Amino acid sequence: MPSFTTDGVALAYDDITPAGGAERTILLLHGFASNRSEGWRRTGWYAAFERRRMRVIALDQRGHGESAKLHDAQAYRRARLAADAIALMDHLDLLRVDLFGYSMGTRTALQAAIEAPGRISNLILGGVGGKLLEPSTERGSIMADAMLAEDPQTISHPMLRSFRHFADEQGEDRRALAAFVQADNPPLDREAMGALPMPVLVVAGQRDEGAGDPEDLARVFPLGQGVTVAGCDHFSAIPHALTKAAVFDFLDGLLDDPFEGRF
Repeated sequence: MPSFTTDGVALAYDDITPAGGAERTILLLHGFASNRSEGWRRTGWYAAFERRRMRVIALDQRGHGESAKLHDAQAYRRARLAADAIALMDHLDLLRVDLFGYSMGTRTALQAAIEAPGRISNLILGGVGGKLLEPSTERGSIMADAMLAEDPQTISHPMLRSFRHFADEQGEDRRALAAFVQADNPPLDREAMGALPMPVLVVAGQRDEGAGDPEDLARVFPLGQGVTVAGCDHFSAIPHALTKAAVFDFLDGLLDDPFEGRF
């Protein structure tokens, strides 16, 4: 297991180059209560990128997978998570990458793009939509309660219960996850998002009630494009072939003109 240390925190990652070399590099940031293996390998993304001759870098974000489990909420501030991603690029001597975050990983990816826009060629935000722009003051506390509940059957909200079951299935440290969602983060900087220079894809499942419309979020970006994956919810969208098709069409520049219908 390759790992590196930044800010005194040991972080695990994968670095996979296809046989014969890579034509481009993508950095993957998984969702909450997931990890690099579950979020990207098992769902077929590693193999799909390898077939596309892409070097895959996948990080276990702090508090997840094989990375350090911290129980201090402020260790999980969004700026710190973004700095971890950029530090991994520095560790691997990567000047520019395509960056793909899913669900919670989109917030890290967005912050990294805001902090270092010249180092991101293309930005992909999965499992999110217009609701990412809404205030989320209570979500952290109720998710923390779900992570710390003695009996997951006492969790009434289906989505919260799904995340709790997912965390248990992955053997994640629930105290670390509770701390993660309780970090004191400012709202995402919409003005800075609106100034990002790279192409941005926003993709989410049609039945992902927590995401909202991908196009509503895509409109924030000068070069934003939104795609809805029919028939999918938050969990089924990530492995789906239509999500992969949207991502690869975006990276190949084959999606519709991002300015069409905007003016």
